[in-house]
Amino acid sequence: MTAVDDRPLLATGLSGSAIAALCCFTPILVIALGAVGLAAIVGWLDLVLLPALVFFLGLTAYALWRRAAAARIAGTGCNR
Repeated sequence: MTAVDDRPLLATGLSGSAIAALCCFTPILVIALGAVGLAAIVGWLDLVLLPALVFFLGLTAYALWRRAAAARIAGTGCNR
């Protein structure tokens, strides 16, 4: 694996983490749902947003781990 292969995975993890964190820690989603008449869903947001945040943070960590492993392999001259 090369670092180029990890860019989409890393970008997905980072953007998903940023969006989930933004919706978890700010009232943006609550205001938006209230504005369109879906305020009843607000009580269930934690059941979706917190696991999504954990998933995307894990995806980011995995992409960074793959990038580090590829750099380690490239640095030793080993080819798979």
